[in-house]
Amino acid sequence: MQALEGLDAKPSQRPWDRHASPISILILGGLLLAAALGFTGGQPSTPRTADLGDVRLTVKTPTTIRNGEFFETDITVRAEVPLDDAVVAISPALWHDMTVNTMIPAPAEESFEDGRFHFSYGPLAAGDSLHIKVDGQINPPLFAGTRGEIAVLDGSRRIGAMPLRIKVLP
Repeated sequence: MQALEGLDAKPSQRPWDRHASPISILILGGLLLAAALGFTGGQPSTPRTADLGDVRLTVKTPTTIRNGEFFETDITVRAEVPLDDAVVAISPALWHDMTVNTMIPAPAEESFEDGRFHFSYGPLAAGDSLHIKVDGQINPPLFAGTRGEIAVLDGSRRIGAMPLRIKVLP
């Protein structure tokens, strides 16, 4: 068989011409390694606890999450002394560009005071715990992350707060 003009009869075959580029395999492997090490979010949340004297506050929420994902935050307030009105106060900056879908149990009263969202749950006896589950979603405009605090009050008296930072990846 005669080769067409300008074409070799047998083109040279190099071993790597028939396989994927090593560069693409290295990039894919790097992305998989970053995900496995938790740099892309989606890792289990570890609870953080703060002893505030009159109460013990435990918060379990993602510290790294991807944009658009749903998340769950668990807040537990354990009273060491009787509280007349257990109030959980959230700074608006913490929930900026987030959608809160549910909060269980629902508070008896909700308000915005002193620059914070206040959720009142009524009296809490010493030794009793209040467990709140918040389901939400990261809105698309949120990039890089957010920070704020969750505070516990007895009525209008501030007991203490826990600062939180949530890193948001694209």
